[in-house]
Amino acid sequence: MLKTLQTPGDTSWFTHDRFGLFLHWGLYSLPARHEWVKSREQIADGTYDDKYFKHFDPDLYDPELWAKAAADAGMKYFVITTKHHEGFCLWDSKLTDYKATNTPAGRDLLTPMVKAFRGRGLRTGFYHSLIDWHHPKYIIDGQNHPRRGELKFKDEVDGMLAQAGASGGSSPSAAKGDPNAGRNQQDYIDYLHGQVRELLTGFGDVDVLWFDFSWNSQKAREAGVDFTLGKGREAWGSEKLYKMIRELMPNIVLNDRLDLPLGDGWDVKTPEQVQPRQWVQVDGQPVVWEACQTLSGSWGYHRDEHSWRDTDELIRCLIDNVSKGGNLLLNVGPTGRGEFDERALSRLEGIGQWMRRHSRSIYGCTQAPAQFKVPTDCRLTYNPTTHRLYVHVFAYPYKHILLEGLAPQVEYAQFLHDASEVRLPDAWHNKQLGGGGDNLYIELPQMKPKGVAVPVVEIFLKR
Repeated sequence: MLKTLQTPGDTSWFTHDRFGLFLHWGLYSLPARHEWVKSREQIADGTYDDKYFKHFDPDLYDPELWAKAAADAGMKYFVITTKHHEGFCLWDSKLTDYKATNTPAGRDLLTPMVKAFRGRGLRTGFYHSLIDWHHPKYIIDGQNHPRRGELKFKDEVDGMLAQAGASGGSSPSAAKGDPNAGRNQQDYIDYLHGQVRELLTGFGDVDVLWFDFSWNSQKAREAGVDFTLGKGREAWGSEKLYKMIRELMPNIVLNDRLDLPLGDGWDVKTPEQVQPRQWVQVDGQPVVWEACQTLSGSWGYHRDEHSWRDTDELIRCLIDNVSKGGNLLLNVGPTGRGEFDERALSRLEGIGQWMRRHSRSIYGCTQAPAQFKVPTDCRLTYNPTTHRLYVHVFAYPYKHILLEGLAPQVEYAQFLHDASEVRLPDAWHNKQLGGGGDNLYIELPQMKPKGVAVPVVEIFLKR
């Protein structure tokens, strides 16, 4: 098995539990056409707030139902967007008026959520956006800020001014000035750090802190730390923020988006909307990792989206991650009334049906040792504590699966869903199938087990 670099956060529970729920919920659930709607459509603050802040009233919100759906799906931790890029806060932050308590909802939405999920035995994770499109001191950038068009206009005006000055002409009357006039990123940094302190001191033990995100940081540094070009560690005061986090929560699991190095700034690598081909590495070093993925194409609730993944594929996704030593953080975007829509619920229910009988091939498991070759159309997971190997059958074969090199180590085999024996052919039949020596064929029933999305063969290995 691969050994990962030890980091300050306690990832022991994290690499055991393997499966978590991501929740993207905010004002963007009302337009219901992607959580980046404010940026994509370049909506002004006043327009956005008149439509959505003034009408946000999740009257059907019942966090107990959310927690039950997650627990029944086999999830062991959750991560909630305390604040997404739009700047809206789900809790009663003392540092802003842009929060749920000032909407028609009229209450803190985060506290009862934490209580409900903890009551179901799930660990607590907070997503917190480094980006903030609403804060008046946050420097407007040219990539994702809703007001980025004003920066482009300013560049054009600056060019016209320079040209006019060189030729002795007059200044263009259309000049609007710098949209960042009066803005100060340090003021925003102080706000950001203050809110993180609130989250880590007001909700008991927090197990995961998930920041999002840095970009073009090197480009911004090369231009003299120009935050209009990109934002990284300088834009967030990351070193100071990291130190505060470790002082407040020494064992918290921290993700990798503060633009800090492995070991001195994060515990978990977070590939997004991709399926890694192998155990994720950084500079040749295997790391603890977690893929975050959606049920469809967006993270927030999207009413008209039809690219939803089916349940069987999501189960295979979870298995594939664990077979490479990783976790899956699977996202749901609740509606503006505070519910999981039926598409999300049906998939969570289907995953839960499979997990009820197969979770021991997920919890406590990791990538199989290199000497265990992966059979065709299968994935392997391995539990080093119980010394059991799990063969996940992605494409059901005709009767037999070849286990290369495993004959001397196999003690017993069974289907995991019902503990029914999977026969090991005697030496003569094994040889006729093409086995022999250290190669072993296991014999499956001709028909795939009914109602089992991905059959799993549990191999008891000799000690």
